Amino acid sequence: MNNNYNPYRDLVVGVNAKVPLITGYLKNYINFDNAATTPPLHKVLNDINNFSSYYSSIHRGDGYKSQLSTKIYDDSRDTIKSFLNCDDDRMDVIFVKNCTEAINKLANILKDYEPEKDVILSTFMEHHSNDLPWRKLYSVYYVNVDDNGNLDINDLESKLIKYNNRVKLVTVTGASNVTGHKTPINSIAKLVHNYNAKILVDGAQLIPHSPVNLMPYDSLEHIDFAAFSGHKFYAPFGSGALIGPKDILSCCSPDYVGGGTIDFVTHDFVIWADSPDKYEAGTPNVLGSIAIVSAIETLSDCGMKNIENYERYLTKYATLNMLKIPNVILYGDYLNFNNKVSIIPFNINGLHHKLVSKVLSLEFGIGVRSGCFCAQPYMQKLLNISQSEIMKNLTLPKEKYPGTLRISFGMYNTISEINELIFALNKIATNRKYYLDKYSEIDSSILFD
Repeated sequence: MNNNYNPYRDLVVGVNAKVPLITGYLKNYINFDNAATTPPLHKVLNDINNFSSYYSSIHRGDGYKSQLSTKIYDDSRDTIKSFLNCDDDRMDVIFVKNCTEAINKLANILKDYEPEKDVILSTFMEHHSNDLPWRKLYSVYYVNVDDNGNLDINDLESKLIKYNNRVKLVTVTGASNVTGHKTPINSIAKLVHNYNAKILVDGAQLIPHSPVNLMPYDSLEHIDFAAFSGHKFYAPFGSGALIGPKDILSCCSPDYVGGGTIDFVTHDFVIWADSPDKYEAGTPNVLGSIAIVSAIETLSDCGMKNIENYERYLTKYATLNMLKIPNVILYGDYLNFNNKVSIIPFNINGLHHKLVSKVLSLEFGIGVRSGCFCAQPYMQKLLNISQSEIMKNLTLPKEKYPGTLRISFGMYNTISEINELIFALNKIATNRKYYLDKYSEIDSSILFD
């Protein structure tokens, strides 16, 4: 196969953008930080531009532009439900800014639903956004992971038994943003439903990279709640979604209130609008919803299974070549290619992750992420950091914390780009003292001076 061949590359904006190196030269930027955010699709930008002449406020306006905007906004919910294969008549789609807002919103609105259930089961794999919102209002217990960082399903069941009839929700990542490990969301849902609890899937890393089936609501394997961010699947216009069952959402109270959330108001009482309207206070992000639908249309045309297979090919190629590099350490169940999305966490022995990230950017024009990726408890597990070491780290500046580097591929990346990465890592890993001496005190913002 041609190392530059990629059937999806021309769909994505900015793939040939040039960036400065510390030498002053320009080179094509290589973006391996797609788990943080993805560049936009050409179709997304074109659809936004084409619609902008007709953009208007939605609901209650009788003008043509308002009616058109309303129809497009409301129809976008159906597109999302179809893409994720959930019951159109049983599920609602609530638009939010991003996945973090979706999970915070759900944590707030569920507090009065089945109030006798006061336990949330989270996991050691979770992004902080699927952990911290629950701590404010509930008793949170964490499902363990095994030595490779995979979810321990037996521990999940033991905790469902231990807290039987108290578990309001089991909240799990669909795919870890640290290791890429997938969780078997539908089989977990079946287990959770057998114990009369509900499930939320944080789909931020799963939905852009793999087919997702929320399943018909009558199936024990159906997903009760799911959340995702548009900016992680090529639609970076400040929109995301929370999907959940109408019967639950209809009986909960909104977290944010104001314009658009009501049917009737006096100074003595309020009648809330039906879901999803009552959860979308203020003027909704119509353009963001259009961006999400546009991205879904492109990804559907490509085929999510095709995208998954291509990214798996990139991940396998990169992993096997990184294993040949001296001093490179990989983490997690990194050879289990069929059960992960396109994320590879690693370190170079003897060099701090932040320094390696700077060198890759400044000398090679390669963008990766370094740190703990907003999942510090999971990172502490992967790195086997003791409790005493954790406490010592509290005295360090954040950029000095232990962590890893993270490569994350998008559907537009190529083997040629990976070959450039392998060359760079080989050079850094075999010249560690040189780079340590050269870059310890250099701030990567030097490129903007």
